[in-house]
Amino acid sequence: MPRYCFVSRVRTDRLDEYRRRHAAVWPELLRALRDTGWRDYSIFLGDDGLLVGCVEADDLAASQAAMGATDVNRRWQEEMALLFADGGRPDENWRLLDEVFNLDDQLATVPRDAARDEDR
Repeated sequence: MPRYCFVSRVRTDRLDEYRRRHAAVWPELLRALRDTGWRDYSIFLGDDGLLVGCVEADDLAASQAAMGATDVNRRWQEEMALLFADGGRPDENWRLLDEVFNLDDQLATVPRDAARDEDR
């Protein structure tokens, strides 16, 4: 399953509101995310406004396009735009990051006995 990570920036004077809104995301939006192929989706937020998101999707571009076609996403993005430092729709201002290390992927390539021997 492909994993994706992205970064963005929330306005530091709006961090509490961002956290509050994400503590109770609209059920309609949650269902739309699920139905458009988003899985194991998490968002992390630093006190400096740095936002890091991680998501699994078979095809992120297709999932984004499907989500972008929903009315609930349009409404959510309009409200969230006020909280972001970059302006515009937050879902269009992501910067995707390349995955350079994954523990499970690398462990899967190590023979079981070799991994155990190196731990000693």
